[in-house]
Amino acid sequence: MRVVSGKFGSRSLKPVPGSKTRPTTDKVKESLFNMIGPFFNGGTFLDLYAGSGSVAIEAVSRGIDKAILVDHQYLAIKTIKENVEMTKEKDSFQVYKMDSDLALEKFSNDNAKFDFIFLDPPYKDQKMVEQLEYIKKSSLLQENGIVICETDDNVNLQDDVDGFSLIKQKKYGITIISIYKIKG
Repeated sequence: MRVVSGKFGSRSLKPVPGSKTRPTTDKVKESLFNMIGPFFNGGTFLDLYAGSGSVAIEAVSRGIDKAILVDHQYLAIKTIKENVEMTKEKDSFQVYKMDSDLALEKFSNDNAKFDFIFLDPPYKDQKMVEQLEYIKKSSLLQENGIVICETDDNVNLQDDVDGFSLIKQKKYGITIISIYKIKG
């Protein structure tokens, strides 16, 4: 596992030990960033199920100003902190050990706004539709912000989730990347 491109490109990242976390492959990560824009001029990125932190680190490597990483698992948080340390840019990251729903509530209470929100929960624990609805209701996205959902081919996300429109979707093996924008 590595950073694919940008200022941290080719640097190795540690995976989360054990089998509780499924990392996004380098191929899927590269494709995801090709779909949303290969490089950025600032912005904020929320990774709600951060695992090793590789997707958020990739976002900062490609020009995102600030990445917020959330995971509820101790080993994931430990790994994220080690991987963030490798960047030598700790100020570009905020790491939270908490449940995803509690994190969304916290960010809503803080009036936080994100340009990108990445949802990649454990495939067996899908609650993306509910979280998309909460993101919309709580106004957590910037005006032109997007939500990126990573699922497997057993999860059937609708083209239009209440208040959102599907703008892109691609399949990579059993992995599906769906990108949503708020309607209107």
